[in-house]
Amino acid sequence: MHAYRQLLARLEQQPQTWLVTGVAGFIGSNLLETLLNHNQQVVGLDNFATGHQHNLDQVQQRVSAAQWRRFRFLPGDIREPETCRQACEGVERVLHQAALGSVPRSIDNPVATNSTNIDGFLNLLVAARDAGVKRFVYAASSSTYGDHPALPKVEERIGRPLSPYAVTKYVNELYADVFARTYGMEPIGLRYFNIFGQRQDPDGAYAAVIPRWIAAMIRNETVFINGDGETSRDFCYIDNAVQANLLAACSDNPEAVNQVYNIAVGDRTTLNQVYTALRTELAQRFPHLTEARPVYRDFRPGDVRHSQADIGKAVRLLGYAPQYRIDAGLKAAMDWYVSHA
Repeated sequence: MHAYRQLLARLEQQPQTWLVTGVAGFIGSNLLETLLNHNQQVVGLDNFATGHQHNLDQVQQRVSAAQWRRFRFLPGDIREPETCRQACEGVERVLHQAALGSVPRSIDNPVATNSTNIDGFLNLLVAARDAGVKRFVYAASSSTYGDHPALPKVEERIGRPLSPYAVTKYVNELYADVFARTYGMEPIGLRYFNIFGQRQDPDGAYAAVIPRWIAAMIRNETVFINGDGETSRDFCYIDNAVQANLLAACSDNPEAVNQVYNIAVGDRTTLNQVYTALRTELAQRFPHLTEARPVYRDFRPGDVRHSQADIGKAVRLLGYAPQYRIDAGLKAAMDWYVSHA
């Protein structure tokens, strides 16, 4: 954490102008809050396809009035080149989070996923290039590892994609590399592994497993587990992801740019273990959960069976030092999850 604390202190003394795309979403709004709390100027772009106004409202409540005035919201869609051009004007660093996430969504509607995640990504890259943006940090995905069986996952070894979503995220990495070598840009991709925490949407068909299960438990609804529950993931609390974004955006290590990094904690937790941890934590507040049991159903198409990250590259080149493992992250986020279930 030493490098990150130093960076935050430096930012407070040296305000810069940032663009956060997907600013009304889960990760984007947490990035916005951290940047404003350290007195940065922020342009935020969102079309509210998956983001929410209430996320921005919560950020406003958690920063000072003076800090909130440093934020300029631009409603718009990254699929529109002119919108991307306007968003990048005067911006020094881009944190690109806007995307249509979810493997099942991409299987249901691959065209929409491609349009946002590839066409939109390219539009923003071009706009950032033309605006002379210093650093372009983008949300990559652990889905890029596809069917490669080895654990832990190492950045240089990937398999074949298992979903349209995974294809789009891999194409992002290819485009970023080409723009770095062709135009001299400084892109950095962050392969997120199952990020969770405050402002993660518990509702909707494509809600992530932790907020969806918490909401179902509190409402005394059935919790469904796909497969046998032994599918495992490397769950990463939101504050770790925020740290990685800011370190990547501000690194002065020349070896760190035009790279992709695993952003996780290096653990492997099964869905059965997640269910048990959530039930144990929530049963103290909701006694009806003491005897609750999940219902198992078929495996979900496109899902990777096991996932665990090797984070050594991010530690070495970015100074990344994740502070929260899954248990600490769940405790830190639980009050928010409960109040928004």
